[in-house]
Amino acid sequence: MAGELEPRDVELLAASLRADNSDLDAYHSVLSRTIGDLLPAGMVEVERERSLSDRMAGRSGRATAISLHLGERTLELRAVRGRLVATAAQEVRGVVISRREITVAEWAQLLANYLAAIARESAEAREALGRLLGQEGA
Repeated sequence: MAGELEPRDVELLAASLRADNSDLDAYHSVLSRTIGDLLPAGMVEVERERSLSDRMAGRSGRATAISLHLGERTLELRAVRGRLVATAAQEVRGVVISRREITVAEWAQLLANYLAAIARESAEAREALGRLLGQEGA
């Protein structure tokens, strides 16, 4: 990963993001722990539902939606009746001009492509991506 980013690396990243497509909290955990180094602050927005017991215990509650603001594209995962629903929205100057439902696999691929583009431009991002993929020397 020290040099150029390979197409195989993007596929590995997409596969790791698709690993658990039923648990929004698992996605949030991956996004916050492992790719936080790749995304500038404010790009990841998490909606949570907190029960009374969560509030009393000081827990953050369970994630109900994750939005990733990637330039003019917003990717969202939302828990709906026990399954994940993924959407991709296109924005122009802050106004959503199109929104479509996509598969979780497509969502993961779009995110992987975006992260790969960041990694191509930054050595620091390449190192963070290498750590995410478990590559030596990252």
